[in-house]
Amino acid sequence: MNKKLISMMAAASLAVSVTACGGGGATTQPGTGGNASGGAATPTLGVAIYKFDDTFMTGVRNAIQTAAEGKAKVEIVDSQNSQPTQNDKVDLFITKKVNGLAVNPVDRTAASVMIDKAKNASIPIVFFNREPLADDMKKWDKVYYVGAKAEQSGTMAGQLVVDYFKSKPEADKNKDGVLQYVMLKGEPGHQDAELRTKFSVKAVEDAGVKVEKLAEDTAMWDRVKGQEKMAAFLASHGDKIEAVFANNDDMALGAIEALKAKGYFKDNKYIPVVGVDATAPAVKALEEGTLLGTVLNDAKNQGKATLMLAHVLASGQAPTKENVGYDITDGKYVWVPYKKITKANMNDAK
Repeated sequence: MNKKLISMMAAASLAVSVTACGGGGATTQPGTGGNASGGAATPTLGVAIYKFDDTFMTGVRNAIQTAAEGKAKVEIVDSQNSQPTQNDKVDLFITKKVNGLAVNPVDRTAASVMIDKAKNASIPIVFFNREPLADDMKKWDKVYYVGAKAEQSGTMAGQLVVDYFKSKPEADKNKDGVLQYVMLKGEPGHQDAELRTKFSVKAVEDAGVKVEKLAEDTAMWDRVKGQEKMAAFLASHGDKIEAVFANNDDMALGAIEALKAKGYFKDNKYIPVVGVDATAPAVKALEEGTLLGTVLNDAKNQGKATLMLAHVLASGQAPTKENVGYDITDGKYVWVPYKKITKANMNDAK
């Protein structure tokens, strides 16, 4: 065999080798676009959280990352509680040509603009935990929402207080048959804050217990602000307060710190405090006996449902219960149910 023939055979062999390595690998790289019928096997999803230092949303974020393993490449960004910042993050995702978007909006009324941008780029969008306005949800058939019904959590929080008030005669401190309460609200205008506030009180009234609101203020879902507002409530109303409602656990835990500073939770000095979310710190407070109860806002299933729905849409498929794993209501919504949590069943939250 002459040297020229050997050289030609070697060159042909090298060409086959390069083609095999390059051609096969390109179709399996994450983030290369496309859908289930002819695109990337692993779609890229852009996920925007309203802020990373929210305890509950940290749980949702972790659940999204866990559910994405082996299914999608996810890039999760912090919107730092700023809608303009979130808009910029969404713009960047669209520029990167992600296959799907999942957004926990800073301002639910800003969803309309993000939907328009997603629609123009033909990128399906799933909102989660903060529900866009109904009219905005109708703007495009590739818009979905994953969350929980806030009125249900409010009702359950109210029922926790009713159960305590009816089973403990000493809970009615002034023996007037009326529940004197204070309310720590989340962000003004946020549907969860408004509905939890309304329905927690309604549940008490529906159970035949009269109520009197001593004070109400927003603590913006924040533990430190919750402590500050509760300290102010105590300064104004002191031992007149018979129950503390908080729209989430972080504010409830802040209220507990303010109560501890005034000698509560020892020597039989007690005020029932209820929250919502069943976060790990809240479950610890249940165990210690400082938190009366909370309502499990299922971060794990909210995160998983968000990822599965976004993944199915990014793959070019129509979402169904079979491929998403969750019921889809009205063709647009995945509702994750709440659950009452007390010390007796706190392992359910764990």
